[in-house]
Amino acid sequence: MLTALALALPLLTGDVAPPKPAPAPDKADAKKAEPAKPPAEVKPAPVMTVKEGLATPESVLYDAEADVYLVSNINGTPLAKDNNGYISVLSPDGAVVNAKLVEGGQKGVTLNAPKGLALAGGVLYVADIDTVRMFDRATGAPKGEVKLPGATFANDVFAGEGGKVYVTDSGLKQGAKDFEPTGTDALYVIEKGKAKALVKGKDLGKPNGVVESGGALYLVNFGNEELWALDAKGKKKGAVTKLPQGGLDGVVVLPGGDFLVSSWAASAVFQGKPGGEFKPVVSDVAAPADIGYDSKRNRLLVPRFMASAVEAWQLK
Repeated sequence: MLTALALALPLLTGDVAPPKPAPAPDKADAKKAEPAKPPAEVKPAPVMTVKEGLATPESVLYDAEADVYLVSNINGTPLAKDNNGYISVLSPDGAVVNAKLVEGGQKGVTLNAPKGLALAGGVLYVADIDTVRMFDRATGAPKGEVKLPGATFANDVFAGEGGKVYVTDSGLKQGAKDFEPTGTDALYVIEKGKAKALVKGKDLGKPNGVVESGGALYLVNFGNEELWALDAKGKKKGAVTKLPQGGLDGVVVLPGGDFLVSSWAASAVFQGKPGGEFKPVVSDVAAPADIGYDSKRNRLLVPRFMASAVEAWQLK
């Protein structure tokens, strides 16, 4: 009894040692308790970049038969008749197959400032200021030319159905500081070795990229953000499609019917359908010129005009 009372006495009298304070939180533990920061966003990157041997590349075209990329090199300014332009051949893994398949000033070749490219029947068609020049695809040998009456800035080329070849004239000349309009804006059609203006006028807005799809011709304009549909006679079909930004250059059609359009103003390539919404599929690509499409690998091919490079981007 006494023992029990003696043990209980401190509790009854309040003579109890104060509880020890809780230890201060360790700084390391506090850091561990902080919520984890989300990982930094990883920006997509091209699966291939080539700079070797390129000089102001304006257009890149996938040659499906040979499984290579053809690149037009202005090698100077877009309107200089200096006969030093050339066409390069790249492999899909980024190797230079032929630095100069076609070279201005060599082997009887005239090539000043090559821009748009098209292939048909083993012939390579090249837009060159006021002329479309033809070359043997395999050897690079010249196979003739077609003058574009009144043209000042031949830009894109597309080999369409029935042996027709379409060429745009962006209607530009070199001014004191920048390009200035000439008013020669036009879409030409070449048939049986002769060219005629299918549609012409300043309201075209400096036409650039051209493609044929579903029985219609489509134009994108460097002077605005518009995508036009035209019939075989050059008349507008339906409403004009407005893209998010202008300075439009190249246009290609994907197997599912979507269009890819490059925009200098946006430093991007947009994807969408005529009459619908276009969204960027590739961004942060300054000066994206006449784009191409690798149908075997589902790749977007982007000539970087100012950076003298060609990039390949994997599409989803």
